[in-house]
Amino acid sequence: MFQQAKHFLILLIAFTTITFGQSWQSQLVYYDNDGKLVYASDSLGNRIPDFSYAGYKNSNQAIPDIPVVSTISPIAGDNTAHIQSAIDAMAGFPLDSSGFRGALFLEAGTYEIRFNLRLNLDGVVLRGAGDGEDPVNNTILFATGNLPGKRDVLIAGGGSSTLWADSILGTRRNIVSDTVFVGEREFQVDDASPFAIGDNIVIYHPCTDAWLNAIDYGGTFSGEPGADPVDVPWEVGSQPIVYNRYITNIQGNTITIDAPVFNHLVRDLAQSYIYKYKRNFLRTHIGIENLRIDIETAGGTDENHAWNAVYLHTVEDAWVRNCTFLHFGLSGVYTNTATRVTVENCRAIEPVSLIDGGRRYNFNAYHASQLILFKDCHANNGRHSYTSNGTSNTSGIVFLDCTAQGSYAGSEGHRRWSQGLLYDNHRELDGPRSGYNPRRIGLYNRGYFGTSHGWSAAHSIAWNCDVHGSEIHVQQPPTAQNYAIGCAGYVTGQRPPCSFDVPEGYIEGTNMPGLNPRSLFLAQLADRGGPVVGIKGERETSVIPQSVTLYQNYPNPFNPATVIRFDLEKNAHVLLTIYNTLGEKIDTLLDESRPAGAHSVEWHGGAATSGIYFYQIQAGENQVVKKMVLLR
Repeated sequence: MFQQAKHFLILLIAFTTITFGQSWQSQLVYYDNDGKLVYASDSLGNRIPDFSYAGYKNSNQAIPDIPVVSTISPIAGDNTAHIQSAIDAMAGFPLDSSGFRGALFLEAGTYEIRFNLRLNLDGVVLRGAGDGEDPVNNTILFATGNLPGKRDVLIAGGGSSTLWADSILGTRRNIVSDTVFVGEREFQVDDASPFAIGDNIVIYHPCTDAWLNAIDYGGTFSGEPGADPVDVPWEVGSQPIVYNRYITNIQGNTITIDAPVFNHLVRDLAQSYIYKYKRNFLRTHIGIENLRIDIETAGGTDENHAWNAVYLHTVEDAWVRNCTFLHFGLSGVYTNTATRVTVENCRAIEPVSLIDGGRRYNFNAYHASQLILFKDCHANNGRHSYTSNGTSNTSGIVFLDCTAQGSYAGSEGHRRWSQGLLYDNHRELDGPRSGYNPRRIGLYNRGYFGTSHGWSAAHSIAWNCDVHGSEIHVQQPPTAQNYAIGCAGYVTGQRPPCSFDVPEGYIEGTNMPGLNPRSLFLAQLADRGGPVVGIKGERETSVIPQSVTLYQNYPNPFNPATVIRFDLEKNAHVLLTIYNTLGEKIDTLLDESRPAGAHSVEWHGGAATSGIYFYQIQAGENQVVKKMVLLR
C-alpha cells in the first residue's frame, strides 16, 4: 500500500510540475484556486476569447481513421482523369452514421497531375502512403504545366465562394441585445420561433457608417505621404462582420451558439441579425492525408506554374494531415468559405515566385475562413507564412506549435479587420533576413499598405511565441484590443519600428520564460470540460500512453456527478482510483478486468468536499493521472 501511494505521489509531483510548475501567469487569463481559467476584461469589455472551438468538429472529437474502400496505383502519363474517376466512383459508397463513405488509397508512386483534381464528395478521405520524397514508399502528386494558369492542384469542397450568404427565406431575425461582447456565446433576438437547437445560422453585422466612424474608417492613413490615390478609407458595406455558427440552446428568445463571437456587436453602431444558412454547395467530412504535392517549376522567380497545392473551398468539418507541399507560388494550404478545419503536421516549403505581394502565404486563411486550427506545421521561405488574408468575415484562426524558417516578412493578420487570431507557441527558427523587414508577427495597423489594409487584426493574441530576436508588432484598434503575452523577441506597438502611429496593444511578460499555461488553446480546450480527444493536453503524465488513453472527465468542474472515460488497446486489469491533493486515496471506482475498447465510469463524489482531485488509471504496467474539480 505504501509503495503504491509513494508511486502515485511521484506521478502527482510530475503532474503538478507540468501543470503548475511554471513561474508566472498572465493578468488577463489565469487559473483560480479551483483550477479554472479566469478572464479579465478592460473598461471597453475587451477580453481574450476562447479559441478552443477551432478545428475539426470544434476539437470535440479526434480526427477519425477512416477505412479504405478503394485503392488505385499510378499510371504512365497524366493521372488527373485516373484519380478523378476514382474520386467520382466513391459516390457509389453509402454514407455511414458518421457521415463517411470511406478512404480512397493512392498507393506509393508518382502521379503526374496536369489539371485540377476535385475532392467534391461528402465523406471521402484521400489518403496516400506517405509524404516523403522517395516514390517507392510515398505518394507524390507531381503537378506539371500551367493549365489553367496559376491553378489549384487539389480543390477539396464545393468550390463556390458563397461566403455563407445563401439564406433560408423568412428566417432573418434581429439581435436585440444592446451589446454582445467579444467572447460571448449568447444573445437575444426579437423572435426565436424560426429556429431550433442544431440549426446552422449566420450572424451578420452590417458595415455601417456609425461602426466605421467608431473604428476610424479602418485606420487607412489615406491622406499621409506615401498613400496612393486608390487607397481610401473603408466604405459603408465593404467590411461586414460575419459568423457561421450552430445553435446549441434556445430559452425563450435567447439563443446560445457553439462558439463565441470575436468582436463586439453593438446595436447602436449596427443592427446585427441572424438567418438560417442554406448550405448551398457545401461539402462536409473530407480528409486529405499522408501525401506529397510537388509542383513543377523552372525555379528562381518562375511564376508559370500551379499556384496552390490544396484549396479547401466551401467545406466544413475537414482536415489535412501529415502532408508536404512544395514549390507553390501562393499557398501550400488555402482556405475559403471553410469552417471547423484542422491542418495538422503539414509542411509548406520551398515556394517559387517573386518576393512580392500576393505571394508566399504558405498557410493562408482567406475569405470566410473560421474556426481553423493549424497545428504542428512548418513553413519556410514565406513572406506571410501563417496568415489571415481574409477580411472581416475571417476569424477564430489558431496557429498552434507551428514553426517558420527563412521568412521574408511576418505571419500576421493581413488586412481589414480579421478577428480572433491566435499565434500560440509560434517559433521562428532563425532571425531576420538581411535587407528585409524584421517583423515576424503582426497584429497591427497596416494603414494604406496593399489595398487600404488598415487595421489588419482585432482581438488577436500572440501567446508564448519566440521570434528568434526578431520583432512582434502589437497595436490597439479602436473599440478592440490585440495582445502579446509571454513572447520572446522585441515586442512593441511603437512607431518606429511600426509603420503607423497608433496606440500600443496589450504587452505582458516579454522575454519572461515560464508562462503558465504554456498553450492557451490547449488550456482552454481542457478548461471547457469537453472530452479532450486527439490533442495532446497540458495536463497528462503517462507511461506508454498509447496502451491506455484516459480522457478529461466531463463535466469538469462537476456537481454532483462526472463521467470518466478511457480506452484500452487490449484486455487488461484496470484499477481506477481517486486521490486528494495530499496523495490520499479517497475512492476506488474500478478494480477488475476490462476488455479492449472504450469504457466509462461515473463518480458521484462520495463524501468529498469542494476542491481539486486526481484520478489515476492503472492498466497492466501503464498509468495515467488527470485532474478534476468538484464544486459542492
